[in-house]
Amino acid sequence: MARSRTIAGELAKLLNSAAQPIYVLDDEQTLIFCNKACLEWVGRTADQLHGRRCAYHSSPEATGPDAVAAGLCPSPEVLAGRETSGTIACVDAEGRLRRRRARFVPLGGSPEDTIGLIALVDTEDLPDPDQGQETAAPPTDQTETAWLHDRIRAFRHQAAERVRVDRLLGETPAARRARTQVVLAAQNRASVLVVGPTGSGRQHVAEAIHYAARLATPGSLIPLACSVLGADLIRSTVAALASRRPAPGEIGGTLLLNEADELPPEVQPEMARVFAARSFPMRLIATARHSLDDLARRGKYREDLASLLSTIVIELPPLAERRGDLPLLAQLFLEEANARGTKQLAGFSPEALDRLDGYAWPGNLDELAQMVTEAHRRAEGARIEVGDLPERIHLAAYAAAHPRRPEETIVLDEFLGRIERELIHRALAQAKGNKTKAAKLLGMTRPRLYRRLVQLGLEEDSPESSGEGPPEASS
Repeated sequence: MARSRTIAGELAKLLNSAAQPIYVLDDEQTLIFCNKACLEWVGRTADQLHGRRCAYHSSPEATGPDAVAAGLCPSPEVLAGRETSGTIACVDAEGRLRRRRARFVPLGGSPEDTIGLIALVDTEDLPDPDQGQETAAPPTDQTETAWLHDRIRAFRHQAAERVRVDRLLGETPAARRARTQVVLAAQNRASVLVVGPTGSGRQHVAEAIHYAARLATPGSLIPLACSVLGADLIRSTVAALASRRPAPGEIGGTLLLNEADELPPEVQPEMARVFAARSFPMRLIATARHSLDDLARRGKYREDLASLLSTIVIELPPLAERRGDLPLLAQLFLEEANARGTKQLAGFSPEALDRLDGYAWPGNLDELAQMVTEAHRRAEGARIEVGDLPERIHLAAYAAAHPRRPEETIVLDEFLGRIERELIHRALAQAKGNKTKAAKLLGMTRPRLYRRLVQLGLEEDSPESSGEGPPEASS
């Protein structure tokens, strides 16, 4: 035993003398060793980090040693026996996100025998992502899922200094425009209307604006469900809030009108009068599925109230218009699932992402988050595969690949006319053009056959041209 301790001590001494940061995780992703260079880089002691479990996420709720451990966590793929490279990160004493490349080497002869990993960290920090030096594609020695993880971490750190809007993560024009509008709304106390389809994250954005306000304490956020509460309850609640007077130095807080486009018409005049009063002590933020100004123009909403609630309008696009952001958003929700439990997944297979891209997403971001949670629970490997996705995703893909034939409308007169033409042609062919014989084959008189020939456009308008004499009397 003494000999083992001596060898372990000598090994630790050797690793601590290295200028390169090095750390070791066991098979449960618990930090069991960090050398001196690594501890200096992250600004922590061995007692603070050793024995702390790493989780593969970038949740801003993680603080202190937990946040450091999460920043050092490699992709779970490495514990499946695959050597990978990736980016690790820590936040220094000045609040800067410091990032470095690292190589993760699994310890063990096979994926089944993996007992841990050793991380070899570069000695130089990567460029600050704020300087716009990020590449548009992962480096050749980094997996796409690890690259997505790094982008989410950088985004969350940058957003934490402005306003936390995780669901606006992405580089599509729609996402960038919405983020700019949110930052603008957080810089003042003007009323804000957040418009978007169901599941697009309206309330998430509204709450982010409230808590990101440039105030030491933004005050209370009081939600009011306009589509659920009755007119009397809405009226009494707003009246109580209007009469409330904040104490000196206290911020009045925010009244959040959820589904403001569903506000009962009978209370809209009173709400407009109360909100227009200079004495109303609260900021107004509203969410809606439809633009209030558009509803007012169509006579379906009170115009002055629509104007009061729409000083700043933020339009959230449906997920179908942000397909370029889907890999990042799916990875974001996967890492949120990682943060909630012990099961850790790296990301999605390319085939799974392709299947997600082909789905219509009628439920938008809420449906994507629910789908990722379900797939995370079902996955058995290090990442989510096509087979782990919910059945509705597969059914939608099958329906898209096998569209139903459009139903052909049958116009009865046209259909019967085509049949009659065919029968007359056959009868005339069998009678070798003799209309009398053809009429007999068809069970009708010659005059009747002639009239049908003219009506169907199969005969000239002169009966004498048939060479069979005058027509018979009609029956």
